[in-house]
Amino acid sequence: MAKLRVGMIGGGGPGNFFGMVHTRAISIDASRELVAGALRSDAKAALRAAKDYGIQGFGSYQDMIAAVQSGDIALDYVTIVTPNFAHYDPAKACLQAGIPVLCEKPMTMTVAEAQDLARIAKRKKVPFVLAHTYTGHPMMMMAKEMVRNGDIGEVRKVEAWYNQGWLATDLEKSGQQQAAWRTDPKRTGISNCGGDIGTHAFVAATWVSGLAVKKVSARLNTFVKGRVLDDDFNVIGEMENGATAIITATQIAIGYKNDNGFRIYGTKGSLEWHQEAAEKLLVRRGEHDETYWIGTGVEPESVGSYLRVPAGHHEDFFEALANLHTTIERLIRKKNGEKGVPEAFDHPGVDEGVAGMKFVKAAVESSKKKGAWTRL
Repeated sequence: MAKLRVGMIGGGGPGNFFGMVHTRAISIDASRELVAGALRSDAKAALRAAKDYGIQGFGSYQDMIAAVQSGDIALDYVTIVTPNFAHYDPAKACLQAGIPVLCEKPMTMTVAEAQDLARIAKRKKVPFVLAHTYTGHPMMMMAKEMVRNGDIGEVRKVEAWYNQGWLATDLEKSGQQQAAWRTDPKRTGISNCGGDIGTHAFVAATWVSGLAVKKVSARLNTFVKGRVLDDDFNVIGEMENGATAIITATQIAIGYKNDNGFRIYGTKGSLEWHQEAAEKLLVRRGEHDETYWIGTGVEPESVGSYLRVPAGHHEDFFEALANLHTTIERLIRKKNGEKGVPEAFDHPGVDEGVAGMKFVKAAVESSKKKGAWTRL
């Protein structure tokens, strides 16, 4: 089986975090390899960064796509690892060129941009995966399967959260790269906390439960003086079946790192999962509780085919992101007509990307109206 050849847009330069994370996730299964990239917005810096990565460099993503179209280089898909404002244009250019995309979240800056990408991807039938990393955790995948199979009955209520403390001070004023672009509306959009980590909580609530949010009542706060965008994000939502969703995120919770998780309450049981203890899924039945551990054979084949090591060994953050790369790999190999390719799990794609942008927009509008109910 030939390795898939991957290109990367963004992800280079000092202070970058996720470029190397994606590089490791791409290579972890030895069935994909990063071969090319347009890693920075400045052409010379992009070429230097590519040299550091040991891959073929391009001064711009346009040059890389043109090289694919001319046959000068072959790429099976591209991963986009840029700040929010630089997702839409390269993703659109790749899709129009027929190149599959794995894109960091949130998908775009606006609902209109997200809808445009969704239209192109569906019309041209080009695989697109949205990099909500935590959905690659096998126990989060198993929770989705359990809800889908009716194991906890009808969903009545969902709680999803993401608590961080790294922006409890005006870190952006120190020049810290990650803080600077996330708190800048020109580069991150209409919401900092909501767009950055509130979308993770939203996907946990909706993707796992299989239920859409119809309308929201929101309260967004900006606690750090001088900051323009929200650093605290609180939403109550009504789901399509009448269930209640409580979706919260904050970046001013001192001492918290990446406290992401969910609880789903059904008519026959409840599910609970914590990202910082991602190896286990708690199922509450009433008379007794069940704890499921990764790799013990309890997973359905749709999840088990994504596992790499025996039970008792950690499969965590890098592996979760690698699972999203595995999903787009399977979609591409299936599309190419390869035999014996396992089924791809239905990880977030363009539809979840559009829903996430609608959610953030509705939450911002609701908060401006003092929590008035606002439809997505």
